[in-house]
Amino acid sequence: MSRTVPTINTPRLTLRAMRAEDFSRFAQIWATPEVVAHISGDPRPKSQSWDSFLRNAGHWQISGFGQWGVQVHRQPQMDGQVGFFFGSRGLGDDFDPYPEAGWVLAPEAQGAGLGMEAAQAAHDWFDRIIAGRTVCIITPGNVASLKIAEKLGYVAMREARMDGADVVLMSRKGPPV
Repeated sequence: MSRTVPTINTPRLTLRAMRAEDFSRFAQIWATPEVVAHISGDPRPKSQSWDSFLRNAGHWQISGFGQWGVQVHRQPQMDGQVGFFFGSRGLGDDFDPYPEAGWVLAPEAQGAGLGMEAAQAAHDWFDRIIAGRTVCIITPGNVASLKIAEKLGYVAMREARMDGADVVLMSRKGPPV
């Protein structure tokens, strides 16, 4: 099954399919301690980033949705990723069957509202094309991501432990009213 990854333009960003030439930047972002501080806590080795990079590409083929590369207009490289995936994390029937939302930006792209702009554009697309409930996982200390999630309409379901860390499992039934 072949699926085309849609391109989405916002006032400052392009959300687009990741390309082979994006891998070095992708691996660099995931190896940055500030990026992973609230995700896993550990910078990813290049081999783990390669597995994630390929999983992102394959997700579009299998599910009809996935993660986009986030590129700031007039910039030569991607600055992060945003979108949806099935994590199959074993967190329960109230979480695992639903598409999980995620957003990650390089440190130099943070703090200017780009994360919210990218996440909003991705959710707008999802609401039009796929629709339905989505979930996300955020560590309690990740204040910026919690704010994005709340603005998108996510509400806390429950707390859990994942990979030795406390996390908040959140759910969104659809677009906020």
